[in-house]
Amino acid sequence: MAKLTPAQIKTALKSVPDWTKKGAAISRTFQFKDFPAAIKFVNALAKLAEKAWHHPDIDIRWNKVTLTLTTHDEGGLTQKDFDLAQKFDKL
Repeated sequence: MAKLTPAQIKTALKSVPDWTKKGAAISRTFQFKDFPAAIKFVNALAKLAEKAWHHPDIDIRWNKVTLTLTTHDEGGLTQKDFDLAQKFDKL
């Protein structure tokens, strides 16, 4: 999948308004009531990521889960990142 241009990234960010572009990646922090709820979310997103064969960087801090997406083999953001971010938003 081809790396997106800056204009394409700007447009794609509108489809994931809670995500922020940071360098060559997009990131979002999800907050939950407690640690078990955060882990339940991570387990659910792991299934989606594995099915898409596209895996986020995951940082878990008690009730907060920060996800970072980029397409490493393309050296930046692709449509694959935004598609997966949309799926994570629906969990």
